[in-house]
Amino acid sequence: QVQLVESGGGLVQAGGSLRLSCAASGRISSINAMGWYRQAPGKQRELVATITSGGSANFADSAKGRFTISRDGAKNTVSLQMNSLKLEDTAVYYCNAKERVTIRLNDYWGQGTQVTVSS
Repeated sequence: QVQLVESGGGLVQAGGSLRLSCAASGRISSINAMGWYRQAPGKQRELVATITSGGSANFADSAKGRFTISRDGAKNTVSLQMNSLKLEDTAVYYCNAKERVTIRLNDYWGQGTQVTVSS
């Protein structure tokens, strides 16, 4: 019902920047929040940043001051601007959408995009 496609991952040197983008399709009117999560090798998947339909954003402590999250005017894409990248930012980054269906919340995930930060 909701499909998510990420783009923008790649290889960058420490201190560099990347911009990730996620395009949503399907029943997008039911999405009330979107965001980015990441999973590094040997670690649990963790929240990076989220943004609600109303524009309220929150960030993991590790992302505050370095990353920003935004949505386009049509509210069918969400972007994550990552600056001052560190080695520990290396992970597969997943786009997430939370769909409200009456009293239920459904999670949808993109396929993931690799971000590798080198020294």
